Amino acid sequence: MGEPNGIVLEVSAYMTRNVTTLRNDTHLLDAALMIRRTGKRHVPIVDENGKLVGIISDRDVSRLSPSMLANMTPEDYNRVFEATPITAAMTKNPMTIAPDASVRDAVNILYTKRVSALPVVDGNQLVGIVTISDMLVLLNQLLADGDSAAGATP
Repeated sequence: MGEPNGIVLEVSAYMTRNVTTLRNDTHLLDAALMIRRTGKRHVPIVDENGKLVGIISDRDVSRLSPSMLANMTPEDYNRVFEATPITAAMTKNPMTIAPDASVRDAVNILYTKRVSALPVVDGNQLVGIVTISDMLVLLNQLLADGDSAAGATP
Protein backbone atom coordinates (compact mmCIF):
# COMPACT_ATOMS: atom_id res chain seq x y z
CA MET A 1 0.00 0.00 0.00
CA GLY A 2 1.35 3.44 -0.88
CA GLU A 3 2.43 5.63 1.99
CA PRO A 4 2.50 9.30 0.98
CA ASN A 5 4.32 11.39 3.57
CA GLY A 6 4.73 8.30 5.77
CA ILE A 7 0.96 7.83 6.20
CA VAL A 8 -0.15 4.19 6.27
CA LEU A 9 -3.27 3.71 4.19
CA GLU A 10 -4.51 0.39 5.56
CA VAL A 11 -7.63 0.02 7.68
CA SER A 12 -5.62 -1.56 10.51
CA ALA A 13 -3.78 1.73 11.09
CA TYR A 14 -7.02 3.62 11.84
CA MET A 15 -9.42 1.07 13.31
CA THR A 16 -10.31 0.81 16.97
CA ARG A 17 -8.85 -2.46 18.22
CA ASN A 18 -10.44 -2.85 21.65
CA VAL A 19 -14.00 -3.24 20.46
CA THR A 20 -16.89 -3.14 22.89
CA THR A 21 -19.27 -5.96 21.93
CA LEU A 22 -22.51 -7.57 23.11
CA ARG A 23 -23.61 -11.17 22.79
CA ASN A 24 -26.55 -12.08 20.60
CA ASP A 25 -28.50 -13.38 23.61
CA THR A 26 -28.76 -9.91 25.19
CA HIS A 27 -31.57 -7.35 24.92
CA LEU A 28 -32.12 -3.82 23.66
CA LEU A 29 -31.71 -2.57 27.24
CA ASP A 30 -28.14 -3.93 27.29
CA ALA A 31 -27.30 -2.01 24.12
CA ALA A 32 -28.87 1.21 25.39
CA LEU A 33 -26.96 0.97 28.67
CA MET A 34 -23.66 0.11 26.99
CA ILE A 35 -23.96 2.96 24.49
CA ARG A 36 -24.77 5.39 27.30
CA ARG A 37 -22.00 4.09 29.58
CA THR A 38 -19.20 3.90 26.99
CA GLY A 39 -20.17 6.69 24.62
CA LYS A 40 -19.63 4.29 21.72
CA ARG A 41 -22.09 4.85 18.87
CA HIS A 42 -21.73 1.37 17.31
CA VAL A 43 -21.68 -1.98 19.09
CA PRO A 44 -20.87 -5.18 17.18
CA ILE A 45 -22.92 -8.23 18.20
CA VAL A 46 -21.15 -11.59 18.46
CA ASP A 47 -22.34 -15.13 19.04
CA GLU A 48 -21.13 -17.48 21.77
CA ASN A 49 -18.05 -18.29 19.65
CA GLY A 50 -17.13 -14.64 19.16
CA LYS A 51 -18.22 -14.63 15.51
CA LEU A 52 -19.70 -11.34 14.29
CA VAL A 53 -23.45 -11.71 13.66
CA GLY A 54 -24.66 -8.11 13.70
CA ILE A 55 -24.19 -4.51 14.74
CA ILE A 56 -26.38 -2.03 16.59
CA SER A 57 -26.01 1.73 16.65
CA ASP A 58 -27.24 4.51 18.88
CA ARG A 59 -29.61 5.41 16.04
CA ASP A 60 -31.08 1.89 16.04
CA VAL A 61 -31.71 2.15 19.77
CA SER A 62 -33.37 5.57 19.37
CA ARG A 63 -35.44 4.40 16.41
CA LEU A 64 -36.77 1.41 18.33
CA SER A 65 -37.47 3.31 21.53
CA PRO A 66 -41.12 3.89 22.37
CA SER A 67 -42.19 7.46 21.76
CA MET A 68 -42.03 9.73 24.77
CA LEU A 69 -45.39 11.04 23.57
CA ALA A 70 -46.98 7.66 24.22
CA ASN A 71 -48.91 7.43 27.43
CA MET A 72 -46.51 4.92 29.04
CA THR A 73 -45.29 4.59 32.56
CA PRO A 74 -41.52 4.46 33.07
CA GLU A 75 -41.94 0.80 34.03
CA ASP A 76 -43.71 0.00 30.75
CA TYR A 77 -41.04 1.92 28.84
CA ASN A 78 -38.28 -0.11 30.52
CA ARG A 79 -40.18 -3.36 29.90
CA VAL A 80 -40.04 -2.72 26.15
CA PHE A 81 -36.23 -2.41 26.35
CA GLU A 82 -35.94 -5.47 28.57
CA ALA A 83 -38.22 -7.62 26.39
CA THR A 84 -36.75 -6.76 22.97
CA PRO A 85 -34.02 -9.22 21.97
CA ILE A 86 -30.92 -7.59 20.52
CA THR A 87 -31.35 -9.81 17.46
CA ALA A 88 -34.62 -8.01 16.66
CA ALA A 89 -32.92 -4.62 16.84
CA MET A 90 -29.50 -5.22 15.26
CA THR A 91 -28.49 -5.12 11.61
CA LYS A 92 -27.81 -8.75 10.78
CA ASN A 93 -24.78 -9.77 8.72
CA PRO A 94 -23.33 -6.27 8.53
CA MET A 95 -20.89 -5.19 5.86
CA THR A 96 -17.33 -5.77 7.01
CA ILE A 97 -13.80 -5.03 5.89
CA ALA A 98 -10.45 -6.76 6.35
CA PRO A 99 -7.67 -5.15 8.41
CA ASP A 100 -5.32 -5.11 5.41
CA ALA A 101 -7.90 -3.49 3.12
CA SER A 102 -7.14 -0.02 1.84
CA VAL A 103 -8.57 3.05 3.49
CA ARG A 104 -9.88 3.97 0.04
CA ASP A 105 -12.04 0.81 0.08
CA ALA A 106 -13.29 1.59 3.58
CA VAL A 107 -14.21 5.16 2.65
CA ASN A 108 -15.90 3.95 -0.52
CA ILE A 109 -18.09 1.52 1.44
CA LEU A 110 -18.88 4.03 4.17
CA TYR A 111 -19.83 6.65 1.57
CA THR A 112 -21.69 4.58 -1.03
CA LYS A 113 -23.54 2.32 1.40
CA ARG A 114 -24.31 5.21 3.76
CA VAL A 115 -23.11 3.41 6.87
CA SER A 116 -21.11 5.04 9.60
CA ALA A 117 -19.13 2.04 10.84
CA LEU A 118 -17.57 -1.13 9.49
CA PRO A 119 -16.60 -4.05 11.70
CA VAL A 120 -13.09 -5.21 10.80
CA VAL A 121 -12.80 -8.98 10.54
CA ASP A 122 -9.89 -11.28 9.92
CA GLY A 123 -11.50 -14.52 8.75
CA ASN A 124 -14.40 -14.97 11.19
CA GLN A 125 -12.66 -13.07 13.99
CA LEU A 126 -13.69 -9.52 14.88
CA VAL A 127 -10.44 -7.57 15.25
CA GLY A 128 -11.65 -3.98 15.20
CA ILE A 129 -14.09 -1.38 13.95
CA VAL A 130 -13.52 1.56 11.63
CA THR A 131 -15.88 4.53 11.62
CA ILE A 132 -16.44 7.74 9.75
CA SER A 133 -14.80 9.51 12.70
CA ASP A 134 -11.66 7.38 12.22
CA MET A 135 -11.57 8.43 8.57
CA LEU A 136 -11.88 12.09 9.61
CA VAL A 137 -8.76 11.61 11.76
CA LEU A 138 -6.92 10.45 8.63
CA LEU A 139 -8.31 13.32 6.55
CA ASN A 140 -7.20 15.80 9.19
CA GLN A 141 -3.72 14.24 9.19
CA LEU A 142 -3.52 14.38 5.38
CA LEU A 143 -4.65 18.00 5.30
CA ALA A 144 -2.19 19.00 8.03
CA ASP A 145 0.65 17.24 6.19
CA GLY A 146 -0.41 18.97 2.96
CA ASP A 147 -0.41 22.36 4.66
CA SER A 148 3.07 21.85 6.10
CA ALA A 149 4.38 20.62 2.74
CA ALA A 150 2.85 23.63 0.97
CA GLY A 151 4.57 25.99 3.41
CA ALA A 152 7.96 24.34 3.04
CA THR A 153 10.56 25.97 0.85
CA PRO A 154 12.37 23.78 -1.67
